[in-house]
Amino acid sequence: MRVLLRLLGFLGVHRWQVALAVVLGVVMMASNLGLLSVAAYLIAASALQYGLSQLTLSMFLVQIFGISRAAFRYLERLISHNVTFKLLSSLRTWLYGRLEPLYPARLLEHRTGDLLSRIVKDVEELENIYLRAFSPVVVAVAISTLTCIVLYVFDPLLAFVTLGFLALSGVGVPLLVSVLARRLGRRELELRAELNVQIVDGIQGVQDLLALGQASGQQRKIEDLGHKLGRVQKRMASITGLHSTLNDLTMNLAMLAILFLAIPLVNEGGIPGVYLAFLALLVLGSFEAVQPLGTAFQFLGRSLHAGERLFEVSDAEPQVTYPYEPLPPPRSHTLEFDRVSFRYGEDEAPVLTDVSFKVEPGSRVAIVGPSGSGKSTIASLALRFWDPTDGEVRLGGYSLPGYAEEDLRNAIGVAAQDTHLFNQTLRDNLLLARPAASDSEVESAVEKARLGEFVSSLPRGLDTPLGEQGLRLSGGERQRVAVARALLRDAPVLILDEPTANLDPSTEHELLAAVYEQTPGRATLIITHRLVHMERMDEILVLEAGRIVERGTHQTLLDNNGSYKRMIDVQNQLLLATV
Repeated sequence: MRVLLRLLGFLGVHRWQVALAVVLGVVMMASNLGLLSVAAYLIAASALQYGLSQLTLSMFLVQIFGISRAAFRYLERLISHNVTFKLLSSLRTWLYGRLEPLYPARLLEHRTGDLLSRIVKDVEELENIYLRAFSPVVVAVAISTLTCIVLYVFDPLLAFVTLGFLALSGVGVPLLVSVLARRLGRRELELRAELNVQIVDGIQGVQDLLALGQASGQQRKIEDLGHKLGRVQKRMASITGLHSTLNDLTMNLAMLAILFLAIPLVNEGGIPGVYLAFLALLVLGSFEAVQPLGTAFQFLGRSLHAGERLFEVSDAEPQVTYPYEPLPPPRSHTLEFDRVSFRYGEDEAPVLTDVSFKVEPGSRVAIVGPSGSGKSTIASLALRFWDPTDGEVRLGGYSLPGYAEEDLRNAIGVAAQDTHLFNQTLRDNLLLARPAASDSEVESAVEKARLGEFVSSLPRGLDTPLGEQGLRLSGGERQRVAVARALLRDAPVLILDEPTANLDPSTEHELLAAVYEQTPGRATLIITHRLVHMERMDEILVLEAGRIVERGTHQTLLDNNGSYKRMIDVQNQLLLATV
């Protein structure tokens, strides 16, 4: 019930449109009821050879009800579907807005395909609540009440019997259907989500699946899930058929019961015989209002489970929150780690332990070390994707949690190791860093990142689409796009996370030389395992197992003959082996 009330709470913004849709639904259904019953009266009166003066009102009402039924049905469908689609659109926007603050800590708990299923399919599933549950319930209650009032005028027993059959069709049958479909609806959502996960994983990893000869195995997984989902959907279709059969049975039993009760009243003179068909079709028509409730109840459990899945994500507390009254934007841009320790989970081993360093404006600091030593975690902490377990990260002398998110993002530019390229043009991907950048500024960033020759080779230059996830680009080209984006950002703090990981030595030297020429006055943090241009660093930190084991300038570390010297020797041997 709590989930249902929360979902209905989203109707508040559109309450007047919802109310109008409900009113139109009631009027449309009342017109349909009036058309059936008055037409029956008109036919019976004509058969009994009533005079034209006695039929005029009935003929006029039939015309009015016939026109109004069509008009109000169109308007009701137009408004109800319009408000439903608006609701679903606002729900997606709201959910996406809730997802953004959860990155990356909370979103890592969910698979991409599952998140996609929640934000697309689960939101679509809520259509059953807004379009097939809320409005039909109100319409059914209104029409049932109207029918019973009309029947009560003729005989109270007719009203109460009809009310019983309407309750059986509108409440009893739907409850039975709901019980039968409850677990099936939940199972259908789970299977559909898992199927989406496997399809997304299969598409994203199709290259590796083909290379490893596992494409058929992935296909079998998807096929098996498809069969399971199909079996569940067949059972749901059987329940739908049962619901339809029980509804028809209840409706016809109600009409027979009314005839059984009304015929003696006609014989006794309690009810004029001309109204017998009127009463029968009045009861028959009233069931059109309650029959949709079975479908609503059948899918209600599935829809509520979809709501639970949405709220499960949206209610998660972000691991990082920003203050309501933040500090002013930093004036100084010294990035400082003060005895920082960090672990991803309470039961997990520390990733960083007691890390301290300072990157001042105009200086360059390099963090080097083997894979898995915690280098990229330092970049994530500087961007405040996580907060340290112990210690403090400061910018301009103040702790990062004191700044507004926008001020922090404006102060730090980053070229990430695993940069994401959107399915847009190269220009669009670069302008993400600074949408207001001029063409000359974009072209300058491209040249500095040593992408000029590559852009010239593209059929449409900077306006060439990069494709899904930029897969048309090589690893080195993707890396240089990330560097160009960071340079275009022109932030006072620059973090380069493995900026040359996929480049050949010649391009690597050229790119780093060009980048370092653009960093005077910036606080520049280089995170790398490639020890190139280290002599240009003001300080080098050697990280092993999350701890700083050595620090100093390039020459000082070489003279120490420690871990850094061994890394240099290994790199030189590898370079000689490739010559």
